[in-house]
Amino acid sequence: MSLTGLGVDVADVTATPGTALHGLGVGRGVVVAPLAVLRPATQAPADEPPAADREAAAQQVLDAFAEVAAALSAQAARATGALAEVLTATAAIAADAAVAADAATRVRAGTGPATAVTEAVEGFVTMFTAVGGYLAERVTDLRSVRDRVVARLLGVPEPGLGALSVPSVVAGIDLAPADTAALDLAFVVGLVTEEGGPTGHTAIIAGQLGLPCLVRTPGITAVPDGTVVALDAAAGQVLVDPPAAVRAQLQQRADAERELARDTAPGATADGHRIDLLANIGTAADADRAAATAVAGSGLFRTEVLFLGRQTAPTLTEQTDVYGSVLRAFGDRKVVVRTLDAGADKPLAFATQPDEENPALGVRGYRLVRTLPDLLDTQLAALGAVAADLPEGDRDHLWVMAPMVATPAEARDFATRARAAGITRVGVMVEVPAAALRAREILAEVDFVSLGTNDLAQYTMATDRLRGELADLLDPWQPAVLDLVAATARAGVELGKPVGVCGESAADPLMALVLTGLGITSLSMSAGAVPAARFAVRRHTLAQCQAIADAALAAGSAAEARAAALALTAPEVRSALTLR
Repeated sequence: MSLTGLGVDVADVTATPGTALHGLGVGRGVVVAPLAVLRPATQAPADEPPAADREAAAQQVLDAFAEVAAALSAQAARATGALAEVLTATAAIAADAAVAADAATRVRAGTGPATAVTEAVEGFVTMFTAVGGYLAERVTDLRSVRDRVVARLLGVPEPGLGALSVPSVVAGIDLAPADTAALDLAFVVGLVTEEGGPTGHTAIIAGQLGLPCLVRTPGITAVPDGTVVALDAAAGQVLVDPPAAVRAQLQQRADAERELARDTAPGATADGHRIDLLANIGTAADADRAAATAVAGSGLFRTEVLFLGRQTAPTLTEQTDVYGSVLRAFGDRKVVVRTLDAGADKPLAFATQPDEENPALGVRGYRLVRTLPDLLDTQLAALGAVAADLPEGDRDHLWVMAPMVATPAEARDFATRARAAGITRVGVMVEVPAAALRAREILAEVDFVSLGTNDLAQYTMATDRLRGELADLLDPWQPAVLDLVAATARAGVELGKPVGVCGESAADPLMALVLTGLGITSLSMSAGAVPAARFAVRRHTLAQCQAIADAALAAGSAAEARAAALALTAPEVRSALTLR
């Protein structure tokens, strides 16, 4: 198994004591704990005979798919945020009649049931991979469904972990959403995978849960189950069976990270220049957890979680209730609500566009207003009703923005609709290079903008953000991406309007210094990433942040930009946050 993006063959990796396995770090955490390796999937027997009663076996296959879909849906209902979102999408794959029907047809033709499922799924894998875009991103989920269906047909345990009894680092080739949902999070202290990417499912879920994580780490599943490992997300490595001195050193770092969380002061530079530090959320439960931490509010409320996994859109009353509960959780702090961002990797049964060859470039986000205007109108009506129920002095705490806006005309149209619904603070997302290049004209139409750096990098670099082997092109330090962020921030400074960042780059404390220096006014991230960003910003003046930003912008590559920023960062910050 070759991971060509890293130039490493897993078979060549040895996992002897003291070995360092390298990957792409997600977050900043460090932890020392025994490894728990996911149980591999059971394969269909090589010589599986045809079923004695082919029609009964075909029905058994159909039932197994339905049972897996129901189990995944139940897990999604218990989950929150990004995890609920991806579980719902996986459940939809299991419930897709086409895959199950293909497998049942093969059984009726004389193929053994488990083999029929495997062949049917691989046929769809080939098709999904060829189509690319959203469908290619679903291959891991499709194979996860296959493994669970085959296990049911063979009467063996589903792939995953046994019961954990001690805090453990969980490892696997890749973690499907269903794998993560099955984990007992009381005993999971870190995640490591051999595949995946820094913006894939595992990374997103690790961020939501505040777990240190490494992806694209060749050889991790070859390490014997129960071996003590040291997972260092900041350094991008796992040490196998580290010596006592190393364990003690890493424990000190873990203690220092916890100490950072004790600082609850507002986000600001050393000389008092304010920058709001906010939390990304997806559900009312997320809002309750984030509101209990030292954040200035939420800079990204992903409302699509409420829409996913349904056959019809949530009603006006349902939406009003959820949005109201989120606003109440944050009290007098602001909440930036993103209107429905469906399409691409977040399809809706009631809004899927037919025959889109490349959904990431199709009818997604705000563009749904072209074909399904009632979805946006109902959502804005619900948000307007919430605003009307707020005390007059608190209505400015509700900010509403539209995703995937590309032109000033789209920004103007959205602002008109939102203000007509009674919303007073209206903005748009800057995720498309066209919007960044015309940021001044767009800001003339709205009250604020927020940069979604994940999608902005994807569209700027023409790179699928879930392709782990292309992670270097998706680096937020890429000069072209930094240029677009700087152009947007500059427009905000000139017009005196807020410009936030709610992509993953906001969670990088070194990038937080650059963004502050560029004139960004708020940073929104997982709540667990806020303490490190607060620590870094508070130990630099605005002038120092501006110098760091200038140095990064002058660099010729992503690596050079980060190195230039790091060289100007205060030594105490580099040491405390282990920035290297």
